[in-house]
Amino acid sequence: MSWLSSSQGVVLTAYHPSGKDQALGGNHGKGGEEATTSRRYGQYTMNQEITKVIERPSFDRSSSQDSLDELSMEDYWTELENIKKSSENRQENQEVVVVKEPDEGELEEEWLKEAGLSNLFGEAAGDPQESMVFLSTLTRTQAAAVQKRVETVSQTLRKKNKQYQVPDVRDIFAQQRGSKEREPPDGAESQSVRTDENKYQGKDDQASSLVVGGKELTPLVPEEAPASETDINLEVSFAEQAVNQKESSREKIQRSKGDDALLPSFRLPKDKTGTTKIGDLAPQDMKKVCHLALIELTALYDVLGVELKQLKAVKIKTKDSGLFGVPLTVLLEQDQKKVPGTRIPLIFQKLISRIEEGGLETEGLLRIPGAAVRIKNLCQELEAKFYEGTFNWESVKQHDAASLLKLFIRELPQPLLSVEYLKAFQAVQNLPTRKQQLQALNLLVILLPDANRDTLKALLEFLQRVVDNKEKNKMTVMNVAMVMAPNLFMYHTLGLKSSEQREFVMAAGIANIMHLLIKYQKLLWTIPKFIVNQVRKQNTENHRKDKKAMKKLLKKMAYDREKYEKQDKSANDADVPQGVIRVQAPHLSKVSMAIQLTEELRAGDVLARFLSQESGVAQTLKNGEVFLYEIGGNIGERCLDDDTYMKDLYQLNPNAEWVIKSKPS
Repeated sequence: MSWLSSSQGVVLTAYHPSGKDQALGGNHGKGGEEATTSRRYGQYTMNQEITKVIERPSFDRSSSQDSLDELSMEDYWTELENIKKSSENRQENQEVVVVKEPDEGELEEEWLKEAGLSNLFGEAAGDPQESMVFLSTLTRTQAAAVQKRVETVSQTLRKKNKQYQVPDVRDIFAQQRGSKEREPPDGAESQSVRTDENKYQGKDDQASSLVVGGKELTPLVPEEAPASETDINLEVSFAEQAVNQKESSREKIQRSKGDDALLPSFRLPKDKTGTTKIGDLAPQDMKKVCHLALIELTALYDVLGVELKQLKAVKIKTKDSGLFGVPLTVLLEQDQKKVPGTRIPLIFQKLISRIEEGGLETEGLLRIPGAAVRIKNLCQELEAKFYEGTFNWESVKQHDAASLLKLFIRELPQPLLSVEYLKAFQAVQNLPTRKQQLQALNLLVILLPDANRDTLKALLEFLQRVVDNKEKNKMTVMNVAMVMAPNLFMYHTLGLKSSEQREFVMAAGIANIMHLLIKYQKLLWTIPKFIVNQVRKQNTENHRKDKKAMKKLLKKMAYDREKYEKQDKSANDADVPQGVIRVQAPHLSKVSMAIQLTEELRAGDVLARFLSQESGVAQTLKNGEVFLYEIGGNIGERCLDDDTYMKDLYQLNPNAEWVIKSKPS
C-alpha cells in the first residue's frame, strides 16, 4: 500500500498490497517509487539502521514509546519485509480507494452528522427542539466540543453563502458573561458550561450556558470520585477526569520495557447496577451510545490538546464476491446464507481454527512466515474451493495459515480499524497517560462498525490465546503486538513523508497501541456507565415529552384525563406490592414469578430460581443461554450481568419490566 498526496485528496492504491508496481507505490513516476519504497519498507538493515535510530538524540515522546525505546524492533521490521515479499507474489489487479482529506468545515459538518446533530445546520436545519434533549445531557467538556464544531460549520457555511439555513452559534450557545454558577436543588445536574478551552487550565473564569430554542440547558457536572492508579472510573466523563487531572497534578507515567508484568493491572471497579458490555443494549440505545462516544472522544482529545481528524472514503470500488479483498459486510452477507446469524467471516474463523489445530505452543507462531509462492497458490485455491467445501485444509501448514490470516486483514478494502477512525487509533499514542490511552481506545472500539468490532474482538481473543502459551511459543504480548501492528496499521503509518526518527517513533507507538488492545481487551468492550446514564436521561426526557403530547391529544379528544393518568401510574404496579418485582420468563417452565428485593439479591440469583424449575436436561441447555433483561422505563433494553444487584438497579429504573430470554443472534 502507498499513500500518494495530491490536491484531490489522498489516493490509497492497493491498501491490500498486490503486484510489483503497487508494492512500489503504483505507477506515479520514478521519484515517487523511490520515495515510497524507502518510506514503506525503510531499507532497514537489522544491524545498522535500527541501531542508528535508537541512538539518536533524545526527542519528545509519549508514554507509548517508552516501552519500546530500549527494545529491539526487529520483529516489526522483519514483518514489514515479509509483507513486502508477500505483496510481490500477489499479482491480482486490486481496486483503488480514494480517501479524501476534508476541506475546511467539512470535517466538522461530518462530525455533527455522526454525532446525531445534523438538524442544527444545513438542509436538515429546523426546529432545534429535537436536539434540546440530547444537548441537555452533555457534560461541560462535551458541550464545549459540540460548540467548537458548530461555530466552525456556521462560519464556513456563511463564507460559502449556502442557500439553506445557517445557524448563528449564539442561537445555540448563549454566553452568560459575568453570571454566577448556580447550584441546583439536588446538587447533581446543573452547572454553567465553560466554553473557553483555557478554562480547563484554570486560566479563565468566564462561563456560559447552553441554550437551545430559547431555553437554557444545564450540562452535567460529574461528582468527584476517589482516584486510583489502577481503577478505570466509568462513572465520570473521561474528559472531565482529564480536566481535573490537569488542574491538579499530572499523573506520573510509568515506564515500561515491554514486559507484560510492568504494565498496570487496570481493572473496572464493581458497579452494583451492573456492567454494560457492547451487545447488551437495544439498537436504538446503542445508536445514542455511539453519538455520545464520538462527542466524548472529541472532548477528551480537545482537553488534552491532541488533534482528532477523521478521513472519509469517497470512492470505493470493491469485489462483490470471493474471500480476499472483499468488504467485511459483503463477506458476512455471503456467509450468513450458509450459517445464519454468523457475525465473523467464515474464512477468518477457519484460518484461526486451522492455526489452533496445529497447537499454540509452536515456537515463532505468527512471526515465522509461510513461503510466499505457496501462500499465493493457497489464496487462489481458497477463492475457488472454499464455499464449495472442496478445499483440502490438511494441505495448509500452520505458518501458512498464520500468513493467510494476516494477508486477509491487510487486503480488506477498508482497514479493520476503519478509514474514519484509523488516525484516531494512531493518535492514542500521543495521549499522556496509560489510563487516558485506554479510555480513548474504549470509545474508539464503541465507534467501530459492528462487523469491524466483532472481527477485531475475535482476532484479539485469538492473539491472547497465543500469548497465553508464551513460555513455549516464545511469543510475548509485545512480540505479538510488533508482528501484528503493521498488518492493522501499516497503510496509514507508512504513507507519511517523515524522517527516520519519526518513522521509528510511529512504529513504536502503533506497536504499543496493539499491545494495549491485546492486554486490556476485556475492559475495552465495556460501555462506560456515565454514557449509559446519559442515554437513560435522554430516554426519560423523551418519554416526558411524548407523555405531555399524549395528554394534550387526549384532552383535545375529550377523554377523561384523570382516568388516563391513574391508569398510566398504576400500569406497572397493578399486582406487585412495594419492594417486589415481577419477572417474566415466557420461554421457561415457570413463566412468571414475584421476587422480593433484598440488599444482596443479584441477577444471577433470579436466573437460578427460574432454572431450578426446569428439568435436568432443559436446565443444562438453558444455563448460559438465557439472561435477565431490564426492559423499558429509562432504557430500551439491557442485558444484565449476573453480578447486578437488583434492588440498586430497581431504584435507578423503577418503571422497568424484567424479562428472562435469550440474546438475539
